Amino acid sequence: MEIADIKTYIEKYKSEGKKIFTTSSFQSHSIVLLHILSQIDNTIPVYFINTGFHFPETIKYRDSIVELLNLNLQNVYSTTPKSLQKDVQGRFLFTSDPDYCCHINKVEPLDPILSDNDVWINGVRADQSSVRKGFQIEEKAPHNVIRFHPMLDWNNMQIQKYLSQNNIPRHPLEEKGYFSIGCEPCTHKFSSDLSEREVRWYGLNKTECGLNTELVSK
Repeated sequence: MEIADIKTYIEKYKSEGKKIFTTSSFQSHSIVLLHILSQIDNTIPVYFINTGFHFPETIKYRDSIVELLNLNLQNVYSTTPKSLQKDVQGRFLFTSDPDYCCHINKVEPLDPILSDNDVWINGVRADQSSVRKGFQIEEKAPHNVIRFHPMLDWNNMQIQKYLSQNNIPRHPLEEKGYFSIGCEPCTHKFSSDLSEREVRWYGLNKTECGLNTELVSK
């Protein structure tokens, strides 16, 4: 989707009186959407789902990008304290039940945001996973929210070109061999035999955190 088309969609939603928000994991490739949105309307709330397990580098990178693009950052947290995020053996859930860990740290915190809005601008790309390949530009989410996927037909080459052309700083962990960066315990360095999403939750047959599986209404 061209930038002009993204602007047209957003202007249409706004003219209909719809409340709009976006989410971001603040990885390098997700900054392209934020950069585009900052030029269209930098008052759109940008929700960062702070799990409490992020790399400190991600938090610093987030803050620098927010300042650079003058974004309307909103942090959202799980209501489940870390002391209750352990199994019966005392292990954190990311080691024994990563799906549930993602649910309470990412999916549940976003539910009240969805209930208070009409359009979720989501930066998924079809080339990232088989799940995302099946998405349309617009999908339904809980609470009658529209999921708007403006980056769906972009590929990694386009993303990298945009980052370079616009002199956007990259996540500092990239130079250390990380590419798809999420929570620290579940993020692994890039490997040529794995896809972008497979380096997350390595060895667990898991490539999605739930935001793009549980929060889609088919």
